[in-house]
Amino acid sequence: MSPQAPAFEWPVRVYYEDTDAGGVVYHARYLQFLERARTEWLRSLGFEQTRLRREQGILFAVRKLSLDFVRPACLDQALRVRVTIAEPRRACLDFEQQVLDAADGYLCCRAQVNVACIDAERMRPTRIPEALLKAFSTVSTTTDALANGDIAHGV
Repeated sequence: MSPQAPAFEWPVRVYYEDTDAGGVVYHARYLQFLERARTEWLRSLGFEQTRLRREQGILFAVRKLSLDFVRPACLDQALRVRVTIAEPRRACLDFEQQVLDAADGYLCCRAQVNVACIDAERMRPTRIPEALLKAFSTVSTTTDALANGDIAHGV
């Protein structure tokens, strides 16, 4: 692992449809922001989810999720969704994700997401293909991100 590898980030803008009656991002919308960033992270490594299903017969499914809301995000706010990964295991990935204010880098939401690799036919856990594991070894891990100061802690 390269300790200099930056964490992956994906830009998101808060639209009216993302907000609740109080004018802040509705809590469930963060799940969509996080999913988009993980999908784009995978795409940045050269793996599209539709191709993985068609060619490798696998899917990725969220198994466990924990969210910590630190500061509200509001209408029209520009955000960055940061993705780092812990050491991958045989059939699952643990992600540390953060939703940050794009202007000041302040932490709005922190998430720990466990994603399982699933056999698309049997809908059962299966090993992550070797090509993916190799690609994952080139990206910043949560440990790297902590060492580089890429993970915000908020207040």
